[in-house]
Amino acid sequence: MIPYPLIDPVLIKIGPFAVRWYGLMYIFGFLSSYLLTIYQMKKKAYKFGRAPIEDLYFYLIIGLIVGARLGYVLFYNLHYYIERPLEIFEVWKGGMSFHGGLIGTFIIGYIVIKRKGLDFITVLDLIIPTCPPGLAFGRLGNFINGELYGKPTDLPWAVIFPGGGNVPRHPSQLYEALLEGVVLFIILWFYKDRKKREGDVSAMFLMLYGIFRFFCEFFREPDVQIGYVFNLITMGQLLSGAMVLAGIFLKFYYLPKKGNVYH
Repeated sequence: MIPYPLIDPVLIKIGPFAVRWYGLMYIFGFLSSYLLTIYQMKKKAYKFGRAPIEDLYFYLIIGLIVGARLGYVLFYNLHYYIERPLEIFEVWKGGMSFHGGLIGTFIIGYIVIKRKGLDFITVLDLIIPTCPPGLAFGRLGNFINGELYGKPTDLPWAVIFPGGGNVPRHPSQLYEALLEGVVLFIILWFYKDRKKREGDVSAMFLMLYGIFRFFCEFFREPDVQIGYVFNLITMGQLLSGAMVLAGIFLKFYYLPKKGNVYH
């Protein structure tokens, strides 16, 4: 069994203001994505410069935070927030959904990219390969917070989380950090230079993330307020399955009709 590292979720606290590790993980995620995107632009000529991409990242941050919060409210705890609507704004208490954040960034990204006169699929394929490091940082933040832990297990790398009772559990946050972060990044980073058409990387991201997340959910404790949907799968698996279907649609139906095949 691996001892749980007792890391204070609050890094620095000055009066009523606190800097939390989880918040820093969002900053690390966006910074790594931005730097990797700029690195790609230096290696390959694009029809647009850095200025529109820098503007875009500002809006993507807003889209992610708003989408992640609203996604959690709608997908995971709607009944609770209907009775306590003001608590929707209390994001420091936790409750963020990756799938909601993905939808939020997609919507605001589409609007901003189109307004700047850029090709949406091209920009999407540029940024998507840089997202997995941010996912890894986010899961590390979950681990530090001792939240979203796994099911009980007797495996040698099990962890006893402070909020999970005196029971060894799967460190499912680390499983997700490895698969959705490290492994997915390696695959997409190499695949982006071998794709056959614009949009292939985005389709690959949707399919692989959905598959990896669906798999990891088998080891993760389901949300107590929801349990299993249809007494069969978790909400995370349901949403991840939808991502896989969206990726298949994009890869095998939409993109072939759009054309733009590399030779």
